[in-house]
Amino acid sequence: MPKDFERTRRVAEQLQRELAMLIQQEIMDPRVGMTTVSAVEVSKDLAHAKVFITALNKEQPHQETIDALQHAAGFLQHELGKRLQLRTCLLYTSPSPRDED
Repeated sequence: MPKDFERTRRVAEQLQRELAMLIQQEIMDPRVGMTTVSAVEVSKDLAHAKVFITALNKEQPHQETIDALQHAAGFLQHELGKRLQLRTCLLYTSPSPRDED
């Protein structure tokens, strides 16, 4: 298990909060629906982030939600860059590990 650095942990927490707000308030794609950001893992150099999502709408396939977020990744990265004053991470969305049960 990689050593958890304080800055990467804080950046991951801030990314999680900002992404949750952006997805809720700015993304109007109906495929996203009710989605929460359950966790964010950031690389040591802050160049990459892995975003774990949970889709609360069980009628909609989880892969559609991931595809919609991948489609909006450029917009999300741009907005995160403006809000966090950070050359922001590349976003990779994947299902939450808790959803795989």
